[in-house]
Amino acid sequence: MAAAADAGYDPSAALTATSTCAHCKREIPSSNIDLHSAHCARNLQKCEHCGEMVARKLMDKHYNEDHAPVNCDLCKEIIQREIWDLHKRDQCPQRIVACEYCEFELPAVELHEHQDVCGNRTEFCQKCKKYIRLREWLGHEIQCHANANGAAESSSARTIPAREVRPPPPVRPARPIHGAQHKRLLFTIAVTGIAVMIGSILFQREEGF
Repeated sequence: MAAAADAGYDPSAALTATSTCAHCKREIPSSNIDLHSAHCARNLQKCEHCGEMVARKLMDKHYNEDHAPVNCDLCKEIIQREIWDLHKRDQCPQRIVACEYCEFELPAVELHEHQDVCGNRTEFCQKCKKYIRLREWLGHEIQCHANANGAAESSSARTIPAREVRPPPPVRPARPIHGAQHKRLLFTIAVTGIAVMIGSILFQREEGF
């Protein structure tokens, strides 16, 4: 019987047998499970945020680098670490973006108002001899400057004309109100009239004498 039992023993199977660690839930070779379990429970801790097993002495560093909220230097908002990259790339209102018409860089919160003005500026089209709004430039090129086969040229090959990278010109100050000018004119006429009347009265008195 002992010989038969020895004949059915497979050493390779014993080497590949595993057991599940009660602490980290990993599959560990059965021959090392006792040693691993003692070391695991003493040195590793499961992160409550991501479930990763982290060395106890490194848990604070792991939390600060992977899970702690971030204070955005631009907009001063507290952002959850999980969406930090998205916030920096697409959501922060103070992130720097470039105007699609003049390439001027400014905070994203100001982009809509800037482009609303900038896109209404015009450039002279050398082909059709017309002034075209910048916001309509690409559509104008596609619709009006088709190639010889009747197909529109690739929009990637057509760009808005080069121009100086700068913000839109400042708004001119308002002109003086016409009503104020009219009042000054009336005041001048009244003063002149009074002076004439006084001169006439003095002249008449001199003739009386």
